[in-house]
Amino acid sequence: MSQPSDGSLVSQTQRGETEAFSELVRRYQNSVFNVCYRMLAERRDAEDLTQETFIRAYQRLGSFDKERAFGPWIRRVAANLCLNHIKAQKPATALIHDERVYQHDTAEKNPEGKQQLREEKGNIRAAILELSANYRAVIELRHYQEMSYKEISSQLNIPVTDVKSHLFRARKLLAKRIRSDDQ
Repeated sequence: MSQPSDGSLVSQTQRGETEAFSELVRRYQNSVFNVCYRMLAERRDAEDLTQETFIRAYQRLGSFDKERAFGPWIRRVAANLCLNHIKAQKPATALIHDERVYQHDTAEKNPEGKQQLREEKGNIRAAILELSANYRAVIELRHYQEMSYKEISSQLNIPVTDVKSHLFRARKLLAKRIRSDDQ
């Protein structure tokens, strides 16, 4: 038996079938959590905003265009909630260490190589957390969610030229920060 499409589940939800929305939550809870966690680097905040994302999505399901994919739409809701949260808080400077941040499926076999990789990833995550919310968002969506410039533009509701500009500046700041940490 084939799985119903996201569009079909949205239609069912709009007709009041709550189990259909539960299926959408099951399908997208991990990717929404990943967006939130990568942007906030705080597990509890990411969990709270993941839940808030689905509440907000449910409330605004009427504005969802069924011709578009649900995944990018729900991740956009998550990214926007995270941006609002970041703007309302002081920028985080501490890196919260979570095993999933450091998992890497390389062929590194020696403990020193793994430790060095962990440190490098930690330095990168710490540097990302020091970026402004807009820069952090484009880095997250481009490098961790692997979205195109056009998709990021749509997600953040900014022109593609701004996406490119933000990415350029964010990468430049990250490179400068990482170089200064190495010295």
